[in-house]
Amino acid sequence: MHSFVLIPLVGAGRKTHTYIVDKGEHMPSNFVNSTSYARNLEKSQLGGVIFGCKKNTMSECLSEQIFGLPAPHFSYVKNIDPGLPLFLFNYENKKLYGIFEAAGAGQMNINPYGWTTDGSRRTQYPAQVQIRVRLQCHPLSEEKFKPIIADNYYRYHHFWFELDHAQTSKLMSLFASSPVAPGTSAPENTAKWRTIYQPISLSERRDEGYKPLASEVENHTSCSLNFMNDASSLDGKDKLLENQLNTNIVEQVEKDLTLQQLQGLAPNHEHKGSSLRDCVQGSTAINDMGVEENGSAEEQMGLGEKNEKPYCASFDCQSIIAQLVQGIEELKAFKTEQTVKAYHMEQKLVEAEEQIQQLKNRCMMLESMSNLSFTEISDTASDSFEKLNLDPTKSIYLVGGYDGESWLSALDLYFPLQDVSKSLRPMSTIRSYTSLTQFNDEIYVIGGGIGDSWYATVESYNPANDQWALRPALTRKKGSLGGATLNDKIFVIGGGNGLECFSDVEMLDLDVGRWIPTRSMLQKRFALAAVELNGVLYATGGYDGSNYLRSAERFDPREHCWSRIPNMNTKRGCHSLVVLNEKLYALGGFDGNTMVSSTEIFDPRLSMWMDGEAMNTSRGYSAAAVVDESIYVIGGVKDGEIIVDTVEHFKMGEGWQESRTTRKRCFLSAIVLQ
Repeated sequence: MHSFVLIPLVGAGRKTHTYIVDKGEHMPSNFVNSTSYARNLEKSQLGGVIFGCKKNTMSECLSEQIFGLPAPHFSYVKNIDPGLPLFLFNYENKKLYGIFEAAGAGQMNINPYGWTTDGSRRTQYPAQVQIRVRLQCHPLSEEKFKPIIADNYYRYHHFWFELDHAQTSKLMSLFASSPVAPGTSAPENTAKWRTIYQPISLSERRDEGYKPLASEVENHTSCSLNFMNDASSLDGKDKLLENQLNTNIVEQVEKDLTLQQLQGLAPNHEHKGSSLRDCVQGSTAINDMGVEENGSAEEQMGLGEKNEKPYCASFDCQSIIAQLVQGIEELKAFKTEQTVKAYHMEQKLVEAEEQIQQLKNRCMMLESMSNLSFTEISDTASDSFEKLNLDPTKSIYLVGGYDGESWLSALDLYFPLQDVSKSLRPMSTIRSYTSLTQFNDEIYVIGGGIGDSWYATVESYNPANDQWALRPALTRKKGSLGGATLNDKIFVIGGGNGLECFSDVEMLDLDVGRWIPTRSMLQKRFALAAVELNGVLYATGGYDGSNYLRSAERFDPREHCWSRIPNMNTKRGCHSLVVLNEKLYALGGFDGNTMVSSTEIFDPRLSMWMDGEAMNTSRGYSAAAVVDESIYVIGGVKDGEIIVDTVEHFKMGEGWQESRTTRKRCFLSAIVLQ
């Protein structure tokens, strides 16, 4: 139904998202990161929102009066307030439909099963808003509306959905120039457009023998029935919420019936050809016009009485009016009560959704823990794991990442010589963009995150007992950072949180039991690569919030400061850095325009970078490690929005060789225990 583009790098706005925002075509369309597909407008800056659909989902959008987007778009859908202008873009015919407006606030899972074939699975588009038609107009072709939102296009036919006030005003003016004439059918034979929240007057209901229905009570109260949709997604609490809503509905129906009874108290009081029913309808009309905004009910009735004909000044008519006034005041009190109840129910629903998400994450972790056998074995390997005689010292630990469908908590032991993997106990948290380092024979997994959520948490894995343990958390949330162990201390370098890029360096001293800020780098670096070599820390490349970097620097604890080393020949971010034969190898990455396959070698003794042999595949956000004098580069992302499913290995004198694995994976981390 919808499409969106992931750009896994940070920036404060769309002009600073380089890969990603400026070159969105390079990342897989099923990736998720709010800083890539959104302009990140503040709520006060948001003038309107475009939603997406296709031919087979447009009718449901209009008939159900609800628009939806994938969950990461909630970063701006949550900023939608009632009355905000909305538009609907059909990806297949490239036309924009409008003018709609929000009938409620943007929420998650108003209809948890929308746009599914039979309602048997959860919707893929939970960032939702109820809508109504503001003005039904003929659709606009892309060539007509594209000049108005030209700044939103990051690719020829792909644009951000957030609109500022100026863009919204121009779009609405263009739509208003070609309204659909009253009485004509909806354009292009789509489902019938109907405007919601249109109250039926009491006279219409009585004349048609109307009996109030629960689904129509929402027209008289502020307790929207969209809560019933939300409540249906709660496993343990749905009955309680449903009962509360049913109670509210019954109370409202009783109020409607009371008004009908009041109208029938004096059916025979007619004067001069006009029935008392006319007085009742006149009183009802006063309430529909907004008694509570324009003074008390008594004051409104008093004004009405001055203009009534003599027969409405009779004692009986005055009595009927007084009873109606009392009923109106009761309805006002009831409305206030329902508003308070609706607010509390909304808070409970938000809390319940958070609990459900936590339970889902827990279930995914438990499912992973239950799978202790092989997850991958090459087609040529048919013997059991025990018969392969694998050497644990020639294995690589692979942590977290994304496989094209799910973010992973997985920990796998990969034997590159045999191209065999074994699943180990997964992490307690699903995470990617993390940093790994070895300390006291354990693997420390530091920071990282998924989508637009970033972590400060740290956990360690003990291979001896296949157990995880929580460790002191970082001083703040960050991911795509560097990490290394130096002099029995763990150092975490740079990184970012989706809004900022950091030059910070933190040091974990387990004797103290916490992370301590230490000397910062000379430059901010997000998606950098870092290693330790001969008692010195090296940090290379990355993204500083505006540009991808060639620069590199080193930290010598004897000098207790960072100093620059010669620049690399190529700008690199989301690349890998390993040590082989006392030299640094910078591998692949993104240069600000495209993924690269080039490699560079830094010799500390000569203090210079030299071009190395290029890999067979351009890739970034891969994992790299050295085993048996060979460099292995695993997975990653290459140009063309493709997750890489191959491993390349390099050995001096043999060049790069590529082999295919059975599992796609990117945004992962790798380490070899020494």
